[in-house]
Amino acid sequence: MSETVVADTALPTVAEQLRNGLRRLGKAVVVITAWHDARRWAMTATAVSELSMDPPSLLVCVNKSASLHGPLTAGASFCVNILHCDQLEVSNACAGKLKGEARFELGDWGSGEDGTPYLRDAQASFFCRYEKHVEHGTHAVVIGEVLSVDVAGDVDPLIYLDGGYARAMPL
Repeated sequence: MSETVVADTALPTVAEQLRNGLRRLGKAVVVITAWHDARRWAMTATAVSELSMDPPSLLVCVNKSASLHGPLTAGASFCVNILHCDQLEVSNACAGKLKGEARFELGDWGSGEDGTPYLRDAQASFFCRYEKHVEHGTHAVVIGEVLSVDVAGDVDPLIYLDGGYARAMPL
């Protein structure tokens, strides 16, 4: 009797399939900022979405290993800054290249009434008051009520697509 040998053709895990599928979902690049324990905090993200118009609110997803996770889940107010296509260096600085206060060495930073840092020349800056968060898997989903929005310049956001940066092009 002959024996059939089957090659090990491991199928991708669902997580790998998800990651591969999401590479096709272009998202605006944002920097989420907060003021907490007399310190400024910042991180680059794409997992941000509008949640409700009444009350006006956004949600942001933050990895539990990110330095901003603690301040956000502790209830810090925060700002979601949509980056302009020419703010690639700011994105990289806040994505891990630099740490702590060094993340604020690039860009034109201001402070809101409560000290929350924001990029003065971002496409839009959404100032949010912490409402609540939910921990799920590796991340926390943080919901913030939008208190005010600053909008600047022409609409030309920095986009993250297929593992790299891109520029939005109108049809």
